[in-house]
Amino acid sequence: MMIEIENDWLKVGIASNGAEVRSVKHKKNGLDYMWTGDSAYWGRVSPVLFPIVGRLKEDRYELNGKVYEMSQHGFLRDVVFEVQKQTAADVSFVFESAGRYLEVYPYEFKAIIRYILNEESLVVQWEIVNENKEEMYFSIGAHPAFRLPLLENETIEDYRLNFTPAENKSVMEYELKNSLIHEKGDASDISTIPLTASLFVNDALVYSNIDKITLESNQSSHGVEVMFDGFPFVGIWSKYMEAEGTMAPFVCIEPWYGIADTYYTSGNLKEKFGVNVLESGETFQAQYKMKFK
Repeated sequence: MMIEIENDWLKVGIASNGAEVRSVKHKKNGLDYMWTGDSAYWGRVSPVLFPIVGRLKEDRYELNGKVYEMSQHGFLRDVVFEVQKQTAADVSFVFESAGRYLEVYPYEFKAIIRYILNEESLVVQWEIVNENKEEMYFSIGAHPAFRLPLLENETIEDYRLNFTPAENKSVMEYELKNSLIHEKGDASDISTIPLTASLFVNDALVYSNIDKITLESNQSSHGVEVMFDGFPFVGIWSKYMEAEGTMAPFVCIEPWYGIADTYYTSGNLKEKFGVNVLESGETFQAQYKMKFK
């Protein structure tokens, strides 16, 4: 089922499957900003990643002496959410685990995802409720894909990514090798990266302590600002087409509370790099915002 919200600036379509944003159309400039979900490149548009972000080493983890298997990015992107509350420009989705995923993730939880329109911006809010008697370990992340180029007379190479690092924090760059994280080094001087296919030969670019990334064109004033103050990590990805030496016609800007396993991981979920810990009965809350120009 597709749910729509809109205001004077934007019309947004959200699928109940995964509570996934599938389309964002600007009503004043006529542009569609989200990737189409063409499976020839990548069949998703804006999945929510939970209870892991990225890949686990050997696609498994250990918790309290038991080994569990889980595929990349977890399972929340594939569950059907219910609409909790809806107005013209605001909708909340809810999913309760209710024992359905204990074989792969031994925790009970409730996930609430809310989308709020504010002029040209879409605010995304997450709530994860720990419904267990013990603390819960998890990661959560966003994976929105933006269509490129936005205008017919542009090319992907006309676009650039502008970075706003978090104040008083060091920015680290990471690289993926066989889908596992390796620390690459300090990137505190990062400011602008022109978009080229070669960026994604080795998968995603990953950084810590970035507060905002702006996708801008050299040819027009159109683009997307993704604002995610306080998120510890961000990934930037497009599918690299090796045979042609090109990238897919989209780029993902992915704010994360979590990250893929490192090569040297112990495999114990409680020791996982970047994992979040939520006490019994407590609620984790986070939000990010996308502004469409």
